[in-house]
Amino acid sequence: MPDTIAKHLKGGEFIIRPSEYNALFIPEDFNEEQLMIKDTVRSFVNQEVMPYTDRIEKLEEGLIPSILEKFAELGFLGTHMPESLGGGDLDYITNTLIGDEIGPSGSFTVTYNAQTGIGMLPILYYGTEEQKNKYLPKMITGELKASYCLTEPTSGSDALAAKSTAVLNDAGTHYILNGQKMWITNAGFADVFTVFAQVSGNNQPKEQSGFSAFILEKGMAGFTLGAEEKKLGIKGSSTRQIYMENVQVPVGNLLGEVGKGHLIAFNVLNIGRFKLGASCLGGAKKLVDQSVEYAVEREQFQQPIANFGAIQYKLAEQAIRSFVTETAVYRTAQLIQNAEIQYKSQGMEFGQSKLEAAKEYALECSIIKIVGSETLDYVVDETVQIYGGMGYSEEGHIARAYRDSRINRIFEGTNEINRLVILNTVMRLAMKGQLDLMTPGMAVQNELMNGVAPNETFSGKYATEQQTLSNFKKVLIMLLGTAAQEAMSGKIDLKEEQEILMNLSDVIIEIFNVEGVLMRVMKIAEQYNSKPVEIYDAILKTLIHDSAARILKTGTDIVASFVAEALQPAFISGLRKFTKYPLQNIKENRRRIAAYMIAEKNYPF
Repeated sequence: MPDTIAKHLKGGEFIIRPSEYNALFIPEDFNEEQLMIKDTVRSFVNQEVMPYTDRIEKLEEGLIPSILEKFAELGFLGTHMPESLGGGDLDYITNTLIGDEIGPSGSFTVTYNAQTGIGMLPILYYGTEEQKNKYLPKMITGELKASYCLTEPTSGSDALAAKSTAVLNDAGTHYILNGQKMWITNAGFADVFTVFAQVSGNNQPKEQSGFSAFILEKGMAGFTLGAEEKKLGIKGSSTRQIYMENVQVPVGNLLGEVGKGHLIAFNVLNIGRFKLGASCLGGAKKLVDQSVEYAVEREQFQQPIANFGAIQYKLAEQAIRSFVTETAVYRTAQLIQNAEIQYKSQGMEFGQSKLEAAKEYALECSIIKIVGSETLDYVVDETVQIYGGMGYSEEGHIARAYRDSRINRIFEGTNEINRLVILNTVMRLAMKGQLDLMTPGMAVQNELMNGVAPNETFSGKYATEQQTLSNFKKVLIMLLGTAAQEAMSGKIDLKEEQEILMNLSDVIIEIFNVEGVLMRVMKIAEQYNSKPVEIYDAILKTLIHDSAARILKTGTDIVASFVAEALQPAFISGLRKFTKYPLQNIKENRRRIAAYMIAEKNYPF
């Protein structure tokens, strides 16, 4: 292994530095307490949510709030809150496990995530002590339900273009809010709303104006709700518009500082994105279970359809993508958890430590959102295909899961926005000197132009895979460096080249996924040798085989998009060199994975 190893890398550093596999948290590491919590949440979903799915879908009044309250009685709405406010103060990995297990519960997943994430976190992160003590204990018990109001009819991804206004009255006691918000989750039964508006007016100095956040309460005069939206999926989740007509909000309900609402909006979304990805993971694994079960039971041509190679391919690919997502989710959870611990050890307050940890790994949170939502979409689509007509019938539950999954690529920032966030974050860190792209960039250039061998050696069973991962990073450094040079010379304006930015982000995502799975498999092989290591090897090698092809294709698209024609052959040569990986019999690998799943009759990892 190279000498430049850090056990816990800073946000985005995985691009240029290797991680130590022994330090990685993997699901195989769950302790007894975590497994008990996992079983408790799973039992709750099976007993208190799933039997009522049809009634939830019909938005039966009071049903989802009552389920939320039952979950609160078990202590699960405050597991991420401080004990001083009545919370459980569980570690971040355990909280991630809870979100993972809630994932299969459809519309209730959305309700839970909105309550515990974007509903509670703005107050935890930015509220005054008075605001925290007034609202958070009752949100933890479920007595108060929370909602988050950012989107407007004319401002979705461009949230800062919101037109809702807040004007300080002459007495300086209240802000007068006017405007409209849409797609507001939990709106139909929420008691507390975090609302964003533009502060302006004669009574407000210019330096104390701008995009700001306020805490509104149900029942305030002039604060009304629209009808429940009719949606493609998550039909059991309350989604309404809200209207504000001269709503008088006490100045004490200003959340954070005037003009700093963008910090609240964006920083809260970091964890919202992560929570969504974790829930998508849980939903995907449950669907894999159901795919295997049905494939074993359904017979055609006098045998179970699980016997056919076409179905085995689908089962194996469902498992591979879920395994990749699972690894990425818990890897990121550990990074955030370690940062929280570090910040607390430095004397940082509870909420602030969580906020700073989420900011540190904003890039990774965007990756989790993208990978989780796109994995779930793939898995549920193939589940419908495996079920055939029964998958398309509303008499079953797969059709509902198919409809429910589609929203995940849209909310908490579309996947397109999140891809731009990833690349913009990398560039920002590099410009600040927090991410050294120059040194590895020069090394890659030296290797390609002068044939200078890199100062890295790998040994052991997975040496080839480690070298391939290192080469994938060289592809990224080569392309990032060239894009940055072209931008600085004025030849291209990266802000106007979203296709290139998203291509680069896709390479970053591939690297994060491959590195995580490689580390997980290495750790399993060393510490969990009772596991069927040959199956994990099949997952790893199939993933790298496919990732190499995807990186070569994406890299070629990037080169064709902005590299001068005379230089393109050299770049393509470099791409081919750095995406080489020994040919794998991926047909047999997938059959081996599928056979293991069929024998275990579930997602067995």
